Amino acid sequence: MTTDIDPFPLYGTHEAETPALQLTAGKLVVDFKNGNLRSISYGGAEVLRAISYLVRDRDWGTYAPYVENLRIQQQPNGFSVSYLARYTGPDDTELVVDVRIAAQAGEPLIFEADALSATGFETNRCGFCILHPIVGVAGMPVSIEHVDGTREDTHFPDLIDPWQPFKDMRAITHRVTPSVTAECRMEGDPFEMEDQRNWSDASYKTYVRPLALPWPYQITVGEPVRQRVVLTVGEMSRSPANPLPPSENTAPISLGLTARSGIMPAIGLIITPEEAAATLRARDKLAEITPQELLFHFDPNAGHGGDAFKSFAAIAKLHAGKSTLEIALPCRQTPLAEARQIAAWMHAANFDPDAIVMSPSVDRQSTPPGSEWPECPPLDDVYSAAHAAFPGMRLGGGMLSYFTELNRKRVPAEPLDFITHCTNPIVHAADDLSVMQTLEALPFITRSVRAIYGNRHYRIGPSTIPMRQNPYGSRTMDNPGGARVAMANSDPRHNARFGEAFAFGYAARVLDAELECLTLSALTGPFGLIAGDNEPSPAGANRPIFNSIATLARLAGSRWRECLSSDPSSVLAFLTARTGTQRELHLVNITPAPRRIELGALRLADHPGKDILTLRAYEVASVSLMD
Repeated sequence: MTTDIDPFPLYGTHEAETPALQLTAGKLVVDFKNGNLRSISYGGAEVLRAISYLVRDRDWGTYAPYVENLRIQQQPNGFSVSYLARYTGPDDTELVVDVRIAAQAGEPLIFEADALSATGFETNRCGFCILHPIVGVAGMPVSIEHVDGTREDTHFPDLIDPWQPFKDMRAITHRVTPSVTAECRMEGDPFEMEDQRNWSDASYKTYVRPLALPWPYQITVGEPVRQRVVLTVGEMSRSPANPLPPSENTAPISLGLTARSGIMPAIGLIITPEEAAATLRARDKLAEITPQELLFHFDPNAGHGGDAFKSFAAIAKLHAGKSTLEIALPCRQTPLAEARQIAAWMHAANFDPDAIVMSPSVDRQSTPPGSEWPECPPLDDVYSAAHAAFPGMRLGGGMLSYFTELNRKRVPAEPLDFITHCTNPIVHAADDLSVMQTLEALPFITRSVRAIYGNRHYRIGPSTIPMRQNPYGSRTMDNPGGARVAMANSDPRHNARFGEAFAFGYAARVLDAELECLTLSALTGPFGLIAGDNEPSPAGANRPIFNSIATLARLAGSRWRECLSSDPSSVLAFLTARTGTQRELHLVNITPAPRRIELGALRLADHPGKDILTLRAYEVASVSLMD
């Protein structure tokens, strides 16, 4: 979307994303952006989410290439693109990739690339990534052609697969609509697929070079690396090859109530020792939010010691709700010895939380396929130590990192009162569309957790756009320029309307998980609800996300009712009501364009005759309804 309006209120940065260029070849429509293809559709139906050529560094960060000699031609019946991409690595190493993309109406789409290095080049991955969508695809039939020529007729995973569902792939064929099929053929090295819903990506990712092979690895001097993707779309019944160009859909989005309902979760805030002093200074803001839960984070490996509990105790005195202590156990001594030391510090400071979450620090680090599991005490010993050191307190377990790690190392549930994990939307990509699309994956995550752990109490968070810890590399990425950076420890969109919409949309997407508590922010700092020093907004001013968290905290404990949107990729909605109070309709626009909503049988209390609402880009709204 092109606009002359300053993007800062929406994204927290004056830098607008490069708009995608739409290219067509008959009924095939693609968005070309940053050298790759997005939103690949045929006759208006999504075929693939993306075909990208990516180069990863040793921390799984994505290199940003310098693109030169870019040539784009859109012809009446097709298009072609070519360019050179230059990648610069450590010690002045360089990789040059010659890229060519072409499609004609009725013919396959071909995306090919030749990589060559004059210096040698270290990488964790160099090559194509193909993303299949998840909505309407999960659990559906798929045909896999393997490298040895054998074919496997199977299904896309429905529940999230912790490991690669398909390996040694040469081609993958699936049904896009009842009358349209798509074959994606990958030439070059063997490909395999991972279920990216593990990381809350809204896709299945087919990528080059099996993870069982060593990484990082070297691209040899002077030896070309050639790969090609061929996408062939077939129809059971032919229709005109040159439809009219797609036009923007301006029809209102309709809402429909269902019988599904539940109770809104408690809302938490994460408190770290580093932000404790700032949190105390912002006590008035804490009182304004009135969260139901404070989640205090304690990590001796990060230098946290007994003094942290004095600050925690002071904050807890300001809070009328419950509190939980989250412990990243170092495991340098026995779990019992370490747990008793932490308990002694806690009691000396008169800090008395309602619950404990204890997890070995090493379990925050991901263990990819083919890797050795790091040494760690048995989790039964860790949980026994927690019960012994903190008698009478509720005990939570799971992962202090993400669902990926919980899915791959499933904790014993019997000793636990509740299960917990986090998510992060910028593990693999940080563009606006990819981040907001991660909301699609959340119901699959919560349903997978329920399939593993049944009706055990369940918490999520802290889950924020910025990444608090990187399980997939040695560090999170610094972001002093406030750009859109994958795996960054700060993100400008958290400070803007985008962050407000993301948080509210997150809550809407996990309602039917029956969460005990949902934590989507801190009070201060890069994950906070208020601005800090050296920001455009005055220090202490409310960030837009403040409004979402305050509303969700106000709604905690009320009954929600499902409100289906005719376009959940644009607008999400739900109803709430408390006994003796008026019903409220809550809506969020998760797109960068205004959206009109048709209320149907729902009637606004203040404007009973009004049946259309308009939400601005990334706007959150709560309106009272007539009984």
